[in-house]
Amino acid sequence: MSRKLDALVAGALTNVRNPRVDNDVISAGMVQDLAVDKQGRVTLTFLLTHDDPAGLVREARKAVQGVEGVTDVKIEVVEPAKTEAGRSGSPAGTAPAAAPATSPEAVQIPALGSVIAVSSGKGGVGKSTVAANIAAELAREGHRVGIMDADIYGPNIPRLFGIDERPPVRNQRILPLERYGVKLISLGFLVERDMPAIWRGPIVTKIIHQFLRDVEWGELDYFLVDLPPGTGDAQLSLAQAVFMKGGIIVTTPQEMAAGDALRGAKMFERVGVPVLGVVENMSYFECPHCGERSDVFSGGGGQRLADELAVPLLGQIPLQPGMTAEQDEGRPVVVGQPDSPAGKALVAIAQAVVDRAGGKSVSLPVITG
Repeated sequence: MSRKLDALVAGALTNVRNPRVDNDVISAGMVQDLAVDKQGRVTLTFLLTHDDPAGLVREARKAVQGVEGVTDVKIEVVEPAKTEAGRSGSPAGTAPAAAPATSPEAVQIPALGSVIAVSSGKGGVGKSTVAANIAAELAREGHRVGIMDADIYGPNIPRLFGIDERPPVRNQRILPLERYGVKLISLGFLVERDMPAIWRGPIVTKIIHQFLRDVEWGELDYFLVDLPPGTGDAQLSLAQAVFMKGGIIVTTPQEMAAGDALRGAKMFERVGVPVLGVVENMSYFECPHCGERSDVFSGGGGQRLADELAVPLLGQIPLQPGMTAEQDEGRPVVVGQPDSPAGKALVAIAQAVVDRAGGKSVSLPVITG
């Protein structure tokens, strides 16, 4: 089945809500067998019960027709079998969860350069911030860099880079957006900002595959992937789809956060992806006036995790006043405040990633803003 435009179409369908179940038609499992051929023709099966508004089909058709690159839409409307819904435990009117999709064996995609996944065991540790700053710093150093926001459930890359627009489509290929010399793709570019993404495994797999293969990345030296927290469908799909040079584990100093991050690291080991190192975020607070260092949280979690995994601690990033303001403005700290304590730490971490992962040798002008 062709995966062209699948993610764009799925994103458009998340804007169609079924008021009866108070959910979008994708998350409610009402859309199945979604396919898009090379000519932009879309076919799908729409599960509709007698209790659902009939106008949902019309809304779904209109949403898909509005996607750039779609030339035709064919929707087969069927009534879901109540026995299947009952057996699955799904609410009436929703489809039972599909079996996990089978992904192909991991393959090398030379044009992407060194593929590096950035992961964490839990949310809120600054994983996306670390990924964005590493990417921006690598671009500042003259490398050709792309970043794929695979955090399907909480895409933050658009905010961190200050971009809020849909990527264009040319010749059935999605063109990544670009900021600070970094090529970007994210589900956040495709769905409404406040729309919750309650995705089943097969949809997650499909989106990741499309972001890898149907985006016009060009030739890159480093391809960073911002993974969702934990060890779920996104991580497994990525590991099965593309050969990764390694993974970076982001944690905070607390023992609980480091323990959660350990599970993410073990997941990499099980799928044959080496861990390049550990990054400890929010490590300490350095007073901007006197330079005194204070450990806000119980310290040492990052180093203990690195020791347990027998990998290096790539760096410690301090808490810094004004850093969140830079993020809210869409400027990674390595761009807005590269000489600040956090900026220097992130610059050093990016260099450590280069040392550990390597990449294609390039000679490009340094990007300054």
